[in-house]
Parts: sequence; structure tokens; C-alpha cells
Amino acid sequence: MATITRENIGTLTDKLTVNLSKEDYYNNFETSLKKYAKSANIPGFRKGMTPTGVVKKMYGQPIFQEEVSNALDKQLRDYLINEKVEIFGQPLPLNNLNHHFDMNNPTDYSFDFEIGLQPSFSVNSNINVTRYKINVTDEMINNEIDQLQNRHGKMTEPETATSEETMLNVTFTEVDKEGNVVENGINKANSLLIKYFAPAFRSNVLGKKKDDIIDVHLATAFEDKELDFILEDLGLDKNEVGAADKYFKLTITKIGFVEKAPINEDLFIAAYPNKEIKTEEEFRNTVKEAIVTYFDAQSNNQIHDQIYHHLLDHTTIDFPEDFLKRLIQVTNEKPKTTEEVEAEFPSFKSSLKWSLITSKLAEENKIEVLPDDIKNFAKQQLFQYMGNQLGIADEQQQWLDDYANKMMADKKFVEESYHRISTEKLFNVLAEKAIVKEEGISAEDFASKVHHHHH
Repeated sequence: MATITRENIGTLTDKLTVNLSKEDYYNNFETSLKKYAKSANIPGFRKGMTPTGVVKKMYGQPIFQEEVSNALDKQLRDYLINEKVEIFGQPLPLNNLNHHFDMNNPTDYSFDFEIGLQPSFSVNSNINVTRYKINVTDEMINNEIDQLQNRHGKMTEPETATSEETMLNVTFTEVDKEGNVVENGINKANSLLIKYFAPAFRSNVLGKKKDDIIDVHLATAFEDKELDFILEDLGLDKNEVGAADKYFKLTITKIGFVEKAPINEDLFIAAYPNKEIKTEEEFRNTVKEAIVTYFDAQSNNQIHDQIYHHLLDHTTIDFPEDFLKRLIQVTNEKPKTTEEVEAEFPSFKSSLKWSLITSKLAEENKIEVLPDDIKNFAKQQLFQYMGNQLGIADEQQQWLDDYANKMMADKKFVEESYHRISTEKLFNVLAEKAIVKEEGISAEDFASKVHHHHH
């Protein structure tokens, strides 16, 4: 009968020694031979009539090894379940699985495995957070209205570029400093607003017509953010010396201009089809509400970010690091080098730590994800994709239900959705328990805070 002994060999690392006797695997070996004989197609014998001895001679050795392996796996699995041993990954063999298996000389075998034990730890979920209330200014409302007017405006094709909001379709043709076309140089079409050009350069563009050509020195014609965008689009490396020092001929192939939609009921309906807006004041209030809703969601996300960093920074967890590094090294399709493992381990360890924390907190807070949660998540994703413009007519509701049911059959979607919903529910519970301090902040300062403190 099989026996398993266990001894500690390092931090959160134990060795399991599995001793198999002949009785643990040999009966299964003989049974497998008989089953194989009944189904084997071997020349010279009718199917199912092949003598077991012939099957044993031809295929016995690999069947023997498989049954020893099956017995070993079963003993390991049963031991870990019965003893409630929580481990990372899987047991790793300690260089002694290369036994000489001989079906004609069945004997006892001993196998050594290394296991990495999951640690016990506590989480302090008493968290102090700051809820930022973003100040919504008239300028922000005006900018949003301006964008809505452009989005729902009418595209025209004027003869002349007369506004910084004019859109130009252009072709970049690389030239040298004297204006000669560079052989095998860059030739690339692009679209850009005149306001993307540097302020001092815009006078070279305003007033131009279709087919006009503009001489451009990249570093002069564009500033910082726009220059990076142009370099990337042209396939140039912004960090490469001299990349921005290139010259181009810019040929205007088309001029476009959006005539802003007037602020009237047509715009109100186009921008907010599910609301009844009659006056410009109601329209401005609706725009403000949308901005407030957006920033409230962003503020909630920022609270979640504070919670995330608090839990990671203030929870101490020990790990069987040597075991985990070996696990990473040997369980990939392509074995990793020691150097690759060392480089990847800090990120792996942080991710593993977060996984343990969330699992523990989800269990403590009884976080559940039900099938209806996943269905509603699928519907919400479709709403967002459609710009939240769907109504709730019966035929649309049926269409939504059909879509959600289809997504429920997608295993990958269900798994990813389960994780996202579970995490969101956990964050919401922790946010409710957190000690919250409110603080007013400008949109610019809030954006900077989010940029510099996000996981």
C-alpha cells in the first residue's frame, strides 16, 4: 500500500516522498492490457481476439509506465485533498522520476516531489481614502458643448483653409534640406487639423487650397505632443537623434471643415435622444450632469486605486521564492533561463500577492458572481458600444437577451467577466467600509494625480 511522507526543506517548501508498492498499480496494468486486447487491431488476429500476452509483448511497457504514473498522480492528488494542503501550482519532481520501469520485474518505487505552500496572512481592510470632487467649470461645459456641436455638425469642403479647426488631408513626401525628393524616402498620407501645427507655423497653412504644397521642417512645424504623433505616424523613432530634423513637402489633397450644429432642439435630440430637452439652459444642465457623472465614476476608480495600493503596500506575505522561480522556469512551453526568471519574478510575485489578497477578501466578504451578473455585464458592454443609445422596446430587449445568452456560451468571455465583476464588487464593498475624506480638486490636478498614481 502506498505511503507518503512529508518534511520541510525550506521557507514554505516541503518535500513529499511517495512510496508505491506493486499492489498500487499492477492490477490496473493487467486490466488495461485486457481492455487494449479487446479493442486492438493487430495483423493476424481478429479484432478483440488478440491474446493478452501478444499485447503485453508489443505494447506492455508504455502501458506499464502509464499505470505507474496514474497511481502516482492519484496518490499525490488524494493526499493533498485529504490533508487540505494548499499549494502553488503543482508538485515538482526532485530529479528521481527516471526510474527503470520493467513490466517483467514489477517492484516498489519511490518518488520525491517539492511543493510550495500557500502562506497564511492577515489583511487590514480599515483603509483611509480621499474622494475627490472635481469642480465642473463653465469652461468645461462650454468645451463639451463645442465638441457636441462639432460631432453633430455638417462636414463641408471649402476651397480655402480659413480656420484652425479646418481638417487637411495631406501627403508627406520626404525631401532634403534643399527641397529635393529623397530617393526611397517616406511617402505617407495623413489627416490633421490646422491647430495641430505650431502657432508660429500656422500662417504658412492658413489660406492654402487643394493641391497646394507646403514646405515643412518637422521640428519647426510641430510642437511636443503633436510632433510625437506625427513622428510615430511616419514610422520614425522620436528618440532617434535627428528624427525630428527631417524635411517634407506637404501636398494638400482635400480640405474639410465641420460647420457646427446650432444650439437648438435638433442638437438636443441628437446629443441626448433619451431625454426631453427644450431650452438651452436645460441643455447646459444636462451637459453638466453628464460631466459630473463621468468624474464621479473616475473618482470612484481613483478610490479603488488607493485601496489597491493600500492593500499591496500594507499586507505582508511570505512566499516560497525558490520554489516559485523553479515553477516558472520548468512549467512554460519553452523553459526560461535563470536570468529571464529573475527579471520576471518581481512582477510575478506582485501579481500573485494581489491574487491571494483578493481571494481572501472575496471569501471573507462573501463576494458572489451570479449568471445574471454576467448577462447584465454583457448587455452593458453592448450599451456602451452603441453609445448608450438603445431604447427598451420589447424587440430591442429580446435582441439584448439573445446577445447576452450568446456571450454566456463563450467560455473565455465568462471567465474574464467573472474576474472583472468579482473584483468590482469587492472594491465596492471595501470602498463602503473605508474611512472617506472628501476633497475638492480641479480637473487638471485630478488628471495629474490619476496619471502618477495608477496600477
